Amino acid sequence: MRRLIVTLFCSVVLLSGCVTHPDREAVTERIESEFARGNFSEVTHLADSLRGVFRDDTLLMTLLDSLQDQSMRIRHDFSLSETDVQEQLRTIFKEFRPEEQQQWENLNWLEYRNIDGEKRYFRRAASNLKRILDHQTLLKDHEKILTPDDFDLFKMDHAAAVICSAGDAHSPLIPVPMKLKYTLSVNADAIPTGEIIRCWMPWPREVHPRQKEVRLIRTSPEKHFIAPDTLMQRSLYMEQPAVAGQPTLFEMEFSFTPSAHYSDPQVLVVSTGDKNSGVYAAYTGEQKPHILFSEKIKELADRVVGREQEPLKIVQAIFNWIDTNIPWAGALEYSTIPNIPEYVIDNRRGDCGMKTLLFITLARYRGVPVKWQSGWMLHPGKVNLHDWCEVWFDQVGWVPLDISFGRLPSDNPVIRDFYMTGIDSWRLIVNDNIGAPFVPGKKFPRSEPNDFQRGEVEWSGGNLYFDKWDYHMEVDYLPPPGK
Repeated sequence: MRRLIVTLFCSVVLLSGCVTHPDREAVTERIESEFARGNFSEVTHLADSLRGVFRDDTLLMTLLDSLQDQSMRIRHDFSLSETDVQEQLRTIFKEFRPEEQQQWENLNWLEYRNIDGEKRYFRRAASNLKRILDHQTLLKDHEKILTPDDFDLFKMDHAAAVICSAGDAHSPLIPVPMKLKYTLSVNADAIPTGEIIRCWMPWPREVHPRQKEVRLIRTSPEKHFIAPDTLMQRSLYMEQPAVAGQPTLFEMEFSFTPSAHYSDPQVLVVSTGDKNSGVYAAYTGEQKPHILFSEKIKELADRVVGREQEPLKIVQAIFNWIDTNIPWAGALEYSTIPNIPEYVIDNRRGDCGMKTLLFITLARYRGVPVKWQSGWMLHPGKVNLHDWCEVWFDQVGWVPLDISFGRLPSDNPVIRDFYMTGIDSWRLIVNDNIGAPFVPGKKFPRSEPNDFQRGEVEWSGGNLYFDKWDYHMEVDYLPPPGK
């Protein structure tokens, strides 16, 4: 009977003769309360019931769709039972006591949510716990010397070469030509046969000196549309009908030449910041829903930066604090986090984009212009989605900064701090903002409303979430110019 709230409401109000439908405020409060408590099955039942009563209430219909969609996304992230996560923990730790698990959960180091009355654990909770515990050990042992891994050595060698090549012109350095093949595969029978699948794939922006010679080689299907380079999140669009029993494949191949960049901090140190510039106005403000100057942000920024006013020193202070205190960890889908920087502050962990959003928010609050940048990292053997940012300095313009790569484990401070004012050659830049519109526009909510790296897919019946399709990037490294 508890699930028949709408029927009961209708019965009461009809008998009373007062109104002809349930009280909107009461049912809204009820369904939001059920969502907050993790009663997602109840959310679905209530939403289905309410649609028949409030079909003309656009705002309420949007809320119901949103809560159901959020419930689905959270279920997808928190997919492990307690038995599942304990099996993973035994693989990592061999043995652990129940009281240890309880402590990890109390600290939210082992991340879980109560969904429909059952503990459900984040699908990356166990591996994240290992990273958090390793980081806690490092914080306690200040004398411990990190041993560089192979990727660290690769980055340090490249950083040294970039720094040695850099002059005063701030021009692109050490170009690395490559050919990319990107495939997006929609699951067989994800939608009815014959229905058209609309697909947006990540396409490089060509306005950057660090990213040149973009050339499309082929697409499948052949018909496509490349969005204007003026868009802050650029895409290549294709569509085709679904065929029964077969996955629907979208492919594109293109070549381009990315380059590195490095700015000597000694040159940047004289910057005072022109607060009357258009850049300052555009990139020191808030940007909903994540770049917000909340009390938590203000308190942390002021504590980390103090009374410092010089832009480079503000950047250094925030960069070093995040690098020291926020370890990398696998992320929840961004669309399920109301405020990402505050999540990072509260939980002391985050992936590349989460750490970048925290950096941007702290720096902007302290008056330093910063903008989002993201796409892919294409280092040999390390190809993956990646986010970073750019900081504005009056003398040289936009300077890339990668807070996730952070300080390198080098005894040479110049190489150690390379990613504070520089970036390597293995980047694909797709985005210069978060949540920017597509051309052609998407009709339904995006799977990832902030970033755009994997792609987006929909059909006439709605958005196709990440569990309905997969993606793959292949990289072919071409000979450098002149060789």
